[in-house]
Amino acid sequence: MAYTHKIIHRVRSLRAKGKTYSEISREIKIKIPKSTLSNWCEKVSLPIWYAEKIQTINKKNFSKALKIAWAVNKLKRERFLRSLLADKGQIVRNLKNKAFLKSLLAVLYLGEGTKWKSHAGLVLGSSDPTIIILYIRLLHICYGINLEQLRCRVSYRADQNIHALQKYWSRITSIPLKNFYKTIPDPRTVGKPTKRKDYMGVCVISCAGTHIQLELEMIPKVILEGL
Repeated sequence: MAYTHKIIHRVRSLRAKGKTYSEISREIKIKIPKSTLSNWCEKVSLPIWYAEKIQTINKKNFSKALKIAWAVNKLKRERFLRSLLADKGQIVRNLKNKAFLKSLLAVLYLGEGTKWKSHAGLVLGSSDPTIIILYIRLLHICYGINLEQLRCRVSYRADQNIHALQKYWSRITSIPLKNFYKTIPDPRTVGKPTKRKDYMGVCVISCAGTHIQLELEMIPKVILEGL
């Protein structure tokens, strides 16, 4: 497409006033490729404040892009979770299989539990209530370990209330408070306020059962060999 000298002059004039190529196209109401505009304005001197303007525009665009990306990812996650729930039948059926549950417990212990070489006996800690509850229920189903056999301690930060934390974890786990060990706060946290207001410390569940510990450590190795 051929452009008149009048249009080219108008574009160069607007560019000299600090207009972006998008703003120029909107103002002259003609859609011109940016490569063409760039060629016309190659030797045009820009205002000294132009760089600051572009920086401000880029920040706004970046912020907008982040919000859009967050919304899109949230939608993807929701769709993914819905698809998982729609196909949960196989998982539910496997819950009746004790060998499956024991394998699940072994993998959970592999990630969160204390290994035999460092401690003899079952010890698992997490700040995630879901992991703690799942562990307790699997111990009961797979090995018949009940709540009275479990002991609990809470690892916490210096500015937290240990009594409130113990009550919280006792309510979550149903382990009676008399089964909680006395603990002291992490000395590394003195003078460092807890930033996460929902952080309730790390709940550490322990009980006797070195033979169970050894079996749980062996199962992932058997699974790996089978794969």
